[in-house]
Amino acid sequence: MENDEATRGSASSPLLEQSREMAPELVELRRDLHRHPELSFQEERTAGVAARALNELGLEVRQGVAGTGVVADLVTGRGPGGDEGPTVALRGDMDALPIQEENDLPYASSVPGVMHACGHDAHTASLVGAARLLVAEAAAGSLPPGRIRFLFQPAEERMDEEGKSGGRRMVEAGVLEGVDAVVGAHVGAHLPAGRIYLREGPLFAGSDELVVTVRGRSAHAARPHEGVDAVVLAAQGVLAVQQAVARKVDPMESGVVTFGTIHGGTAMNVLAEEVTLTGTLRYFREEVHEALRSGVQGAFRALEAQGAGVEVRIVPGYPPVVNHGATTRKVRKGLGEILGSELVQDAEPGMLAEDFSYMAQAAPGVFFWVGAGLPDPRRHHDGCFDIDESALPLAAAALAGAAKTLLEEGEA
Repeated sequence: MENDEATRGSASSPLLEQSREMAPELVELRRDLHRHPELSFQEERTAGVAARALNELGLEVRQGVAGTGVVADLVTGRGPGGDEGPTVALRGDMDALPIQEENDLPYASSVPGVMHACGHDAHTASLVGAARLLVAEAAAGSLPPGRIRFLFQPAEERMDEEGKSGGRRMVEAGVLEGVDAVVGAHVGAHLPAGRIYLREGPLFAGSDELVVTVRGRSAHAARPHEGVDAVVLAAQGVLAVQQAVARKVDPMESGVVTFGTIHGGTAMNVLAEEVTLTGTLRYFREEVHEALRSGVQGAFRALEAQGAGVEVRIVPGYPPVVNHGATTRKVRKGLGEILGSELVQDAEPGMLAEDFSYMAQAAPGVFFWVGAGLPDPRRHHDGCFDIDESALPLAAAALAGAAKTLLEEGEA
């Protein structure tokens, strides 16, 4: 672990010290999961590993939630008047990506074309670590009355055939019913290791998927006047969308439209009859969302005046992740006291998307980054992705600390 010293925190951080003592086990677990990645809604082995770890802690475990999800509750006791106290949920996602690993490591993926390229192996291992810490705290009588619910979620990376991700499926399965606050974490391979990064309000953007088809009429390349060039028109549409973003969205707001693929044509000397583009739009505020959607629609519909046939399909994606103000302030204060204030830093909002947003809509939510950057930082969703594994005990302690704080503080 490259940044072992950075995760020590203040000298009075027993929870972090306890987590660091089990760091070798967390690293071993993370590497086992990394060697055996599973795609969205296929996390059978991963779910089994998580379930066994929770069973070994004496927790009653439910499997097969929302497909392959795992749920377990730790009841910490009742108050003097019989009050059960608040319920706090901790979430970790489990799925991998359809990416070929390029790392030459002893724990590299053993599954061709599948890799943990976003850190969900670390999230699963860290949530197991948080469960161990909290069960030990409960046994020692160090937790206030309440309930802690551990949520191992499938399919954060993609939606199913009904357009629903694992987070949305978990919410629909009722795992947040009666929950007073939900907390999640994401390792950040782009952030310096040894720190927690969080903020109130918007943290991750909302996203939609774009599928645009532009239809023209083929003709010989030497006689373009006899056809309608779908490539030229599609290019006009892409440029018009960027102009719409620049002119329809307040420059003080955040919004972006990106086209990642363009396919069309049959031969170098034939005007393309059809071009298909796919992309994404990202936003934080609903007003910006609507401006981007109408900008995309208008930019491509305008091509119809030049003889194109146009189909614009906008597929709703994840809503923005918005951290609940009061709950985030409680967590920030608690983590500062538990881990050491020097380990808790301000996060910057970004245009990434995360389906924790569904859980944060169902209960007051707090989502934070755990710095995990190597000296040579790796990109997420890349075949060379990897993390500084000192993030594992820090993430476990932060999740456990957040749950303990919210039990102490009562309802969010």
